[in-house]
Amino acid sequence: MEIREATEADWPAIWPIVEAVVRAGETYTYPRDMDPTFGRTLWMQPPPGVTLVAVDEGGRVLGTAKTGPNHMGPGAHVATASFMVATEARGQGLGRALGEAVIARATADGYRAMQFNAVVEANRSAVRLWQSLGFKIIGTTPEAFDHPREGLVGLHIMHRRL
Repeated sequence: MEIREATEADWPAIWPIVEAVVRAGETYTYPRDMDPTFGRTLWMQPPPGVTLVAVDEGGRVLGTAKTGPNHMGPGAHVATASFMVATEARGQGLGRALGEAVIARATADGYRAMQFNAVVEANRSAVRLWQSLGFKIIGTTPEAFDHPREGLVGLHIMHRRL
């Protein structure tokens, strides 16, 4: 597997991953009926942000991540990131590899910390993964996410110094 910067030519392969995750409605606050145009606007980061893809030996996109400043101006030294892995590629370490790649990229780009603004508390595997990569839950907004199976659950804010 290779992790590299995404190009516009990758979008047709990224969109099915984004679409499946968003339609499931379990992990992102994005509208579940999001279309590809709006999806591209949300996912394909303009500089100073960057979008990454994880591709197999044949060049097939298996996962994607985006990272950039969490806020503008005086808050721009803190990065944020988001991650999505194709259903058929889950459980193979792609999330961890993308997480490590994003942390390395943000560190190299001079960010001082990384903050995830809305990690669904019911997404237990992601919470465990981010904690294993050094993130701490610094707050939870109770009942801020309407999960399709678990009902109203909290959104964690997770943070890590770089």
